[in-house]
Amino acid sequence: MRGWPGISSYTRPDPFVLLASQLAQVRSALFDLLGSSSPALDEIAKYYFLQPSKQLRPLIILLLAQATNGLGKNWEQKHREGAHDLDSPLSRADVLNDFNPSIPTKTSPFAEKWDIHVPSPASSASQKEWTGILPAQTRLAQIVEMIHAASLLHDDVIDESPLRRGAPSAPQAYGSKLAVLGGNFILGRASAALARLGDPEVVELIASIISNLVEGEILQMQEAPAPANAWRVYLQKTYMKTASLMAKGARGAVVLGGCVEGEVYREVAYAYGRNLGIAFQLVDDILDYESGEATLGKPGGADLQLGLATGPALFAWEEHPQIGPLIERKFNQPGDVELARDYVRKSSGVERTRDLALAYAKQARDVLAPLPDSDAKGALEALTERVVKRKS
Repeated sequence: MRGWPGISSYTRPDPFVLLASQLAQVRSALFDLLGSSSPALDEIAKYYFLQPSKQLRPLIILLLAQATNGLGKNWEQKHREGAHDLDSPLSRADVLNDFNPSIPTKTSPFAEKWDIHVPSPASSASQKEWTGILPAQTRLAQIVEMIHAASLLHDDVIDESPLRRGAPSAPQAYGSKLAVLGGNFILGRASAALARLGDPEVVELIASIISNLVEGEILQMQEAPAPANAWRVYLQKTYMKTASLMAKGARGAVVLGGCVEGEVYREVAYAYGRNLGIAFQLVDDILDYESGEATLGKPGGADLQLGLATGPALFAWEEHPQIGPLIERKFNQPGDVELARDYVRKSSGVERTRDLALAYAKQARDVLAPLPDSDAKGALEALTERVVKRKS
C-alpha cells in the first residue's frame, strides 16, 4: 500500500482507548433499550450485541461530539437541555403498553387527576461526571448502532449468510422469520429512542438512513449496470448501505451539540463520516478477496458468490475485458466465481481499490482542518489510518 503522508498515528490518541469507557456505556445501555417481554424476541434482538464488535459508528459520533461541543451557536441551550431524562416516555405508559384485549367498559381515565412529572435530580446530567459528551449524543450513538444491527439481521436473511462475527448468523441460529422480526423490533425501539431526543432535524436525518439502507439493498439486487455506469452505481450503493449511517450520524451528533445551519462543523462531520464510510467499505471489499473465514468472522469470497462486482473486480474489468460478461450475468454460471477470482488476482484490482480507499480516508482526515486541536480531533485523524490498515 502507498505511504500515508503527513500523519503519524503514534503521536495521536488511540481512538478506541480514548473513549473506551464511553463505548462500554453505549454497549451496556443497549441491552436495556432492547428488552422485550417476549423471550424469543428479547434473545434475537440482543444476539449480535453479544458478539465482539468494532463499535466504529458510535465511536465516530462520540469523537465528533467531543471535538465540536462548545463551538456551536446554540451550545449553551443544548447543554442546559442535556438534563432531561431520555428514558422517560413521551406518551403515557398505559397508552404505549396497551395491548387492547377488550373494549373498555368505562371512561374513568378521563376523570383522573393528572400529576405533573418532576424529573429526579439524580437523572440530571449535572450530577454525572462530565465527559465532554451530552447524554443526547450518547443516545444517538446507541440509536445508530441499533440501526446497524437491524440492517445486519435483514442482510443476513437476504444473503442467506451462515456466519456473522465468527458465530452462526441470526437466520442460521433462529430462522429467517424471527431474524426479520428481530430487525423490525430493533428499528421500532430505535425510532422511539430517536423521538425522545426532541430534535426534528436529527429525527429526519436518522430516519433517512433507514430509507438509504433499503434503497441501497434494492440497488444491489438489480441487474448489473452497463459498463459506463458500473462505478457510479457501486459507489452510490456503498454510500447508501455503509457511508450514509456514518455521515448522517456524525452530522446529527454535531446538530445535537448546538451547531446551526451555516456553521462549518456540520459540514465537517458529514464529510468526515461520508469519506470514512466509503473508505471502510472499500477495505471491506478488499478483505473479501484477501482474508478467510477465520479472519473475517464470515465466509471469504462471499461477494462473488452473491453476484456482486465490487472495487477489485471493477478495476480488473478495465484490465481484463473478458471478465465483463461474468459481471453482467452476476457470476451465475458454473465456474464464473473461480474465473472471476483468477482475473482479479492477475490484475492490480486489489491494489487500486486500496489506493482509492486511501484517497477517501485522506479526504476524511483533511476535512477535519477547521476543528481546533484536541485529543478528540487527533483520535479522529488516527481513525482514518486505522480504517485503511485494518485486517478484519
